[in-house]
Amino acid sequence: MMKRLIQLFFIILGGTLGFVYIPMIIMLLNFGNSMPAWLQSPYTGAVLGCIIFFLLTYWFVDSAVSAIRRTEEKIIKAPVTDVLFGTIGLVFGLIVAFLIQIPLRYLNIYVISTVLPLFIYIFLGYFGFQVGFKKRDELINLFHISSKGKDKKKDNEETGQPSGKMLKILDTSVIIDGRIADICQTGFLEGVLVIPRFVLEELQHIADSSDALKRNRGRRGLDILNRIQKELSVKVDIYEGDFDEVAEVDSKLVKLAKLVSGIVVTNDFNLNKVCELQGVAVLNINDLANAVKPVVLPGEELKVQVIKDGKEQNQGVGYLDDGTMIVVEEGHRYISKTIDVVVTSVLQTSAGRMIFAKPKLMEQAL
Repeated sequence: MMKRLIQLFFIILGGTLGFVYIPMIIMLLNFGNSMPAWLQSPYTGAVLGCIIFFLLTYWFVDSAVSAIRRTEEKIIKAPVTDVLFGTIGLVFGLIVAFLIQIPLRYLNIYVISTVLPLFIYIFLGYFGFQVGFKKRDELINLFHISSKGKDKKKDNEETGQPSGKMLKILDTSVIIDGRIADICQTGFLEGVLVIPRFVLEELQHIADSSDALKRNRGRRGLDILNRIQKELSVKVDIYEGDFDEVAEVDSKLVKLAKLVSGIVVTNDFNLNKVCELQGVAVLNINDLANAVKPVVLPGEELKVQVIKDGKEQNQGVGYLDDGTMIVVEEGHRYISKTIDVVVTSVLQTSAGRMIFAKPKLMEQAL
């Protein structure tokens, strides 16, 4: 059936071209005086065109049928969203081409007014289809996430709560860290958690690593995500899109945050700085951890166990219960002992907090 339809199409095409151009060709070649009048008729040209194109179809009709069959199978197997967004892109491309060719029709240059529009239609139609097809995931998730953000903002307005950026985008390091689950459980982190597909792929790649430490970290991250989704009440969305032109995961996170006006949640010091430089809102859980730690001022006394040598000579290092490092001057002699120290200074950064102290006995001696 398909073969017959293709042959019928080319017969009609040949008849149309023969009706228009064969009489013109006969006149241009000066065959008009030596040929009968009926051969110069457009209808005769239409018949000749039908015969010529019908004979030509025997050369390529099988190849054309095979190509159409392959295309049909690909379209049938393709997801509906791929076909839909590809078609939408094609329609937009053809609309743009139509608008461009309107002023070209009024030019008296044959090539520009007749041939050029054909190429414009083909190029913009193909370009629109490719854009719609390849950017389908980003468009779907953009509309999906944006609509959820608007619904959340509307709910806040109705309940009188202040509206804000409700989309929190998690990076790989903060998922592996694990504290994000505890923060969500306490209710301090509100809104929708967005986990990009490329972050999941990086986690899976780490979990499949041949290195035992990396493998355990990757599996821990996947376990944390399962806990957040199954045990906690926080809303979690998976962002299916990707940015193929960007290689680094951190750069993809920044680009996604700009795209959906979201907030990046991380404990990566470098990513924190990159977000700040590019004007992207960021929540660093290390800053949160430092903020909830007890405030220690110079002159206060603490009890600490010195467990190892410090970087500088005669220094000792200990830790508080919350993990804060304490560098004890002249603490080398007190390793493995619990002593009273006096705080001399406190250094606090996004990477953590360090406390510098001296043994109380030394302070009293002075």
